[in-house]
Amino acid sequence: MLDTVSLTIQPGQRVAIVGANGAGKSSLFQLLLGQLSPEQGSVSLPGGCRIAHMAQEVEASGRSARDFVLDGDHDLRRMERELAEAERNGDDHAQARIHGELDVHEAWSAPRRADILLRGLGFSDADTERPVSAFSGGWRIRLNLAQALMRPSDLLLLDEPTNHLDLDACLWLENWLRRYSGTLLFISHDRDFMDRVATHVVHFDRRKLELYTGNYSAFEGQRSERLAQQQAGFERQQARIAEIQRFIDRFKAKATKARQAQSRVKALERMEKIAPAHVDSPFSFEFPVADKVSSPLLSIRHGAAGYGDTVILNGINLSLLPGSRIGLLGPNGAGKSTLMDALRGQATLLAGERTAGENLAVGYFAQHQLESLDLNASPFLHLQRLSPKASEQSIRNFLGGFDFHGDEALSAIRSFSGGEKARVALAVIAWQKPNLLLLDEPTNHLDLEMRQALTMALQNFSGAIVVVSHDRHLLRNTVDEFWLVNDGRVAEYDGDLEDYERWLADRRKDESEPPRREPQQSGAAAPADGVGGNGAGVAGESAEDRKARKRAEAAIRQKLSPYRKQQSVLEKEMEQLHQKLSTLEADLSAPDLYQDGGKQKLKELLGQQAQFKDRLEDVEAQWLEISETVESLEAELVA
Repeated sequence: MLDTVSLTIQPGQRVAIVGANGAGKSSLFQLLLGQLSPEQGSVSLPGGCRIAHMAQEVEASGRSARDFVLDGDHDLRRMERELAEAERNGDDHAQARIHGELDVHEAWSAPRRADILLRGLGFSDADTERPVSAFSGGWRIRLNLAQALMRPSDLLLLDEPTNHLDLDACLWLENWLRRYSGTLLFISHDRDFMDRVATHVVHFDRRKLELYTGNYSAFEGQRSERLAQQQAGFERQQARIAEIQRFIDRFKAKATKARQAQSRVKALERMEKIAPAHVDSPFSFEFPVADKVSSPLLSIRHGAAGYGDTVILNGINLSLLPGSRIGLLGPNGAGKSTLMDALRGQATLLAGERTAGENLAVGYFAQHQLESLDLNASPFLHLQRLSPKASEQSIRNFLGGFDFHGDEALSAIRSFSGGEKARVALAVIAWQKPNLLLLDEPTNHLDLEMRQALTMALQNFSGAIVVVSHDRHLLRNTVDEFWLVNDGRVAEYDGDLEDYERWLADRRKDESEPPRREPQQSGAAAPADGVGGNGAGVAGESAEDRKARKRAEAAIRQKLSPYRKQQSVLEKEMEQLHQKLSTLEADLSAPDLYQDGGKQKLKELLGQQAQFKDRLEDVEAQWLEISETVESLEAELVA
């Protein structure tokens, strides 16, 4: 998969690993984990390097979710076992030593840290005590991720960490990873996630590794420039090869020129061939125009949705017209999937009137739909069953757009990967010409090229779309408006994804608070909200002490105020710089810049890009420093 490659990752870098499926990205992780040995060369890590890795599968067990996550901290579990052994043996000296080690390890805060990870990844407080076996496959993957984040590490390896996350959990994970002090290597197909997290990108390309500085958008700009230069070099080389070949063909039969011709043959053989810049996606498909359309396509009046006797959403009043393009936002568990099922006409609609247009044709995609595919049937057979009279060639041509060619189109999908099955499911939907698409996390398992092709197909779709997705690039480029599902209601959301992220941040309380040692006095109860010293007072505190504490808290808040203002100013500047860089990257993608007449403009744009990047680094460094001060003062406030 890789041939004579060298790669050096510096401490603290956050590196996104990108490349086509099957290029060897996961094999690189196996090399680092020692599960795979290089056929030649070596892989070296710093001495004592602690590696945390997100497992892709987890066996069902009776352990609670919290205990499963705590198991990620191997040192903690080891010390707990040693302490239990010392207590059984009555070894007071060993107990004292281990208690000291546990204190240094901040074992007192471990359950709280585990709960914060679980909440951040979308688990409810009640979920923490549920056994692992009670969770579905996607939620178990989230547990694996939480366990990996719980493990103290110098190197963190994450393989498609956002695959089973919703948008809220993605945003939380981004913030967590940006604060991670170790070295991060992660495989991802989520452009926005990589833009927000990565400081570098490693690209698997034709069995080589190329390291790029910057996030994914920066990588795209640099790679497009490199490909343009490569293409120009390729064309010059092809012209030179043709010239040499003409000389050989013309003079190889003439004795007087035979030696020169032979030398050119050897020169041709020695020439290192420049590969043409193959950047064409293997995917090119569309959602065909529906045969008939009604207006409105679908409406629900005075609706209520939920399960059994439990109402999750009430007062649903909505209407979907041809051309409606809706993105559903809302916290985990608020009822987005419940609403999708109600739109489909499932039993989740407990009350109200659902009116479907005469010609309504729904195309529905969700991860559990993959389980309904016939594993023994081929992609070809799936479509042929829907249209027995369709010609073989028309089906093959259609499947070719989803990169199912030749024998693969006729192979049973039992052996297909998750991404390949998702492509089959999307092909089945598109083949049926729906006029309303209901898409629940359609990009899970899809690589970057397929995500881009899906985005383009949805842009050109003339019907209505309702989509739930953690892929912000897809949302930005395919929907015109958002609906917020929250607090039992569905309402139009007057804002964009950045506004929604800020709204979510305001809702979160515990995640931003540092872990706090629980009260040590016997019989003293901890405050119900887990934060001592704020509002309710402290058990046994005198009136004088309470006044002194409040004065101290006021002084800390006064100190905090200017830092928070400065933090806000820097955040706005970072946002502006990101926008400027985004605009520049769009400008740099113009083909004219890479022609002879565009060299001066290209030089100017690259200079501006470098300037903005330098400033962004400075601002981010200031922001991190101030954020540490803010966190330190907040820690004093809650201590």
